[in-house]
Amino acid sequence: AGITSSVMVLNGLGGEVLSEQHAVNTARLCNDTQPDYLSTLVVSFPQGEERFRAGFGDDFVPLNQDGLFREIRQFLEHLDLERTVFRSDHASNYLVLKGTLGRDKPRLLEEVNLAISDPGAATLRPEWMRGL
Repeated sequence: AGITSSVMVLNGLGGEVLSEQHAVNTARLCNDTQPDYLSTLVVSFPQGEERFRAGFGDDFVPLNQDGLFREIRQFLEHLDLERTVFRSDHASNYLVLKGTLGRDKPRLLEEVNLAISDPGAATLRPEWMRGL
């Protein structure tokens, strides 16, 4: 068995100001490394958002649910992976996504687009189940 590479991405880490930059540059890193396993979770602040702001700055505005969906869509759109197992099923995620990239990229994007256009029709994890 060869070495297995994995990447964990924190969706929402850049907040509103750096969301696009975070999505595009993280996708670029993944494309360059072609990890065997890629997963995402939503950034949270278990020690308080103030502590995070101290390192980030006052410009940080956390992404709302729609912003998180738009960031994950942009991330997926920029991915060019050949055979990476993708999981976005951590308790922090509103939308559970599972597949293999690039094979399942169109389906995953459809699922994200549905969550953006009609959240009521998408299968979303209720807030109380997000484990935050």
